[in-house]
Amino acid sequence: MFEFPQLSDVQRRAIYLVLAMAMAVGAIFFSLAHGNAASPAQPSISPMPTYSLPPLPPALVVVDVAGKVKHPGIYKLPQGSRAANAIKAAGGALKGVSLTDINLAELLTDGQQIIVGAPAVSTASKSKKSGASKGKISSGTININTATVAQFEQLPGIGAVMAARILAYRTAHGAFATIDDLTKVSGMGKSKFANLKNFVRI
Repeated sequence: MFEFPQLSDVQRRAIYLVLAMAMAVGAIFFSLAHGNAASPAQPSISPMPTYSLPPLPPALVVVDVAGKVKHPGIYKLPQGSRAANAIKAAGGALKGVSLTDINLAELLTDGQQIIVGAPAVSTASKSKKSGASKGKISSGTININTATVAQFEQLPGIGAVMAARILAYRTAHGAFATIDDLTKVSGMGKSKFANLKNFVRI
């Protein structure tokens, strides 16, 4: 019969230590395998949906086209339109009506009024007693946001140079908000403005 050799205490302790280490390693592997099997699956992350904003409506200006046109009235036109576009929207000028007194290339502003074929502005009396200059306005008013250089010259105390300055200021800065804005034009003093303010409007 085979007999196990007699082991010394040192040899037995070594065998016990190896067996203990093997059991510890096995326990670690078992724990890791069990943990992986029990952990829930990570949910998949779907990309966020993308939304496109609807295009913004075009900016509009509202203008009043009056006078001798086929269809006078209020019109909404795209921002950046010209006076010619407003007259066209109103059906155009009536037959025989001249448009030379209107700046057809003028940019439209919201609330602007365009009068086609407006009657000539009344002139001052030729009487020397009136003290008024020939060709100057004595009644009625001029729209400073649509007036031409020739119409500005009809205002008391306004000559060709000042009329051109007023038109240049309006072109550079846009429509006048109030008639008092005329004082911002170079050379328009308080006394000059006081003489003409009753003959202008916006």
